[in-house]
Amino acid sequence: MKIGTPLSANATKALLLGSGELGKEIAISLQRYGVEVIAVDRYAHAPAHHVAQRSHVIDMTDAAEVRKIVALEQPHFIIPELEAIATDALAAIEAEGQVTVVPNARAIQLTMNREGIRVLVAETLGLPTSRYAFASTLEELTAAVNAGIGYPCFIKPTMSSSGKGQSMVKSAAELEVAWDYAKSAGRVDTGKVIVEAKIDFDFEITLLTVRAKNAQGEVETHFCPPIGHRQEHGDYRESWQPQAMSEIALARSQDIAKAVTDNIGGLGLFGVELFVQGDVVWFSEVSPRPHDTGMVTMVTQRQNEFELHVRAILGLPVSTQQSAIGASAVILGGIDAKGFEFQGLAQALADAAVSIRLFGKPEAFVHRRMGVALATASSTEQARVKASDAAKQLKIVSNN
Repeated sequence: MKIGTPLSANATKALLLGSGELGKEIAISLQRYGVEVIAVDRYAHAPAHHVAQRSHVIDMTDAAEVRKIVALEQPHFIIPELEAIATDALAAIEAEGQVTVVPNARAIQLTMNREGIRVLVAETLGLPTSRYAFASTLEELTAAVNAGIGYPCFIKPTMSSSGKGQSMVKSAAELEVAWDYAKSAGRVDTGKVIVEAKIDFDFEITLLTVRAKNAQGEVETHFCPPIGHRQEHGDYRESWQPQAMSEIALARSQDIAKAVTDNIGGLGLFGVELFVQGDVVWFSEVSPRPHDTGMVTMVTQRQNEFELHVRAILGLPVSTQQSAIGASAVILGGIDAKGFEFQGLAQALADAAVSIRLFGKPEAFVHRRMGVALATASSTEQARVKASDAAKQLKIVSNN
């Protein structure tokens, strides 16, 4: 891999489609290797905009706008950071052969829509998942639940993230409200929702899986130690690494992750989410990019998930070795405000084993992730307490 000089005629350029907190860390990792970064998002002053060489604001679901920005910037790599993207435009751009879409356009098409990835995993690959069905009308949804999915169940948009539009339904009386919420609160209304049976699992993990080339140019699969995480309303609130699990369950998790990522192909890091009960493992979801629960790797791994993603993209050696036990805890906005300030940072950082990342988002919302507390300790339990306590010290106060 040859890397040019940033801001010169021979620069190696990467265009980020999505510039949130994950994109910001990807941009920083790219720049450490001299890659010129162009950060794109749907709103101004997104986190990665602060650290990129250039930034743009466009509607990333508009194929014409995506093609226009690619023609303007002529990047070598297009690195998506979120789901709401005009995937047909990416496929056409990839087919022209001038730009590498990470990991590839098919991956973005499959994973942006829960229907594509669920059909691939459950029906094509025959891997274990929860029982599920897709519904285009409330009547179809009701029929699917009554046909065997049962209660409680989860109703989700087929295209969303961070729990947006997701509901747990415990009775028929709640179905219509869940249907309306899934249709209105997802990233994009695809016309369908997915309903999933509830699995009685012991815990959830994110298995960060890296496809990278070795010294001989062959693609190899690497796994980070499993990350446990806790969600509220479908969105991550804390994560820790490693998650204790049986050797059998870990081997099955790695087999599932490899089967899915081998089929998707390409190079880079994937966040594979799995449910675990004893030695039994079910596939949940996959993201073809760094995962929010994987922010814990910023303090637990020598090469964190963003570094691994970038190294794999650039064809550089990777190592998934863990260097510390750690945890992360989300810092939520708590208020709706455009003008605000953080208080309590010194108190949060009183423990030398604690780190804080404030994302620099221009607007706060009650449930918006505004930062993350990270901590290391001699056990995951201690690290979780440290991270949680540090996150609680941070207060966001309106200054309007």
